[in-house]
Amino acid sequence: MSYEQIKYEVEERVLTITLNRPDRLNAYTRFMRGEIIDALNRAEEDDNIRAIIVTGEGRGFCAGMDLEDGESTFNYNEVSQDEHRDGGGILALRIYNLKKPIIAAINGPAVGIGLTMTLPMDIRIASATARMGIVFARRGIVVDACSSWFLSRIIGVGNALEWALTGRIFSAQEALNCGLVSKVVEPEEVVTTARAIALEIARNVAPVSAALTRQLIWSMVGAEHPMAAHRVESKCFHWLGQRPDAAEGISAFLEKRLPNFTMSPQTDMPDFYPWSPEPDFKE
Repeated sequence: MSYEQIKYEVEERVLTITLNRPDRLNAYTRFMRGEIIDALNRAEEDDNIRAIIVTGEGRGFCAGMDLEDGESTFNYNEVSQDEHRDGGGILALRIYNLKKPIIAAINGPAVGIGLTMTLPMDIRIASATARMGIVFARRGIVVDACSSWFLSRIIGVGNALEWALTGRIFSAQEALNCGLVSKVVEPEEVVTTARAIALEIARNVAPVSAALTRQLIWSMVGAEHPMAAHRVESKCFHWLGQRPDAAEGISAFLEKRLPNFTMSPQTDMPDFYPWSPEPDFKE
């Protein structure tokens, strides 16, 4: 399948999704959102794909929502207030529910939805020249893409409030200092750094283990007591310990070779997954 506003490239079990509107600094559109979600759906169904990278074409990652419609950009009067779904939130929830690790390679400016779309991703790598911003209040709107849930969990309430309330642009170094990104590298090294991490996952990690691990960590962020984590982790250990991937992982370690995991997140997840039911809010 071909796309208009993104690129879809698979190599060595790693999918790279590239936002592809370089003449507009990869500004986000509803059409792009649909293509990204379609790409994620394809990746989820493809057992050959073990990890996903999202980056931008040219000198930008994503300059935020395309404002070419002017003052009416955020006017959603075609549906009622109760029916409206924030488009960034739809994308964020799709990313949150992925069964595959996903890495943001922030190669340039990432502003508004261009930054908040990366929050439910598992790892963020930034170019030393990248500039970022949670600019919504400066546009007369509010934060999007479920970032009122994600942002404070990643960087703390104080930092989240400062960035969201001022709407100021900040550097990649500040993002690193606050824990938003895990590495800052030279511009030409952003994708290669993300790819090295993705390959580490693709070559060494059991896909079902990766799927369960990312959901354990995300879902337990808001747990009231560590007992909640203990209960689900115990179920996962009991279930996985009787599966072929556990035997293969141990054999590969003892034989000093790369593992050949055969279980699929599409068909081989435990019956107690998902343990956190989705809210009853239809798209």
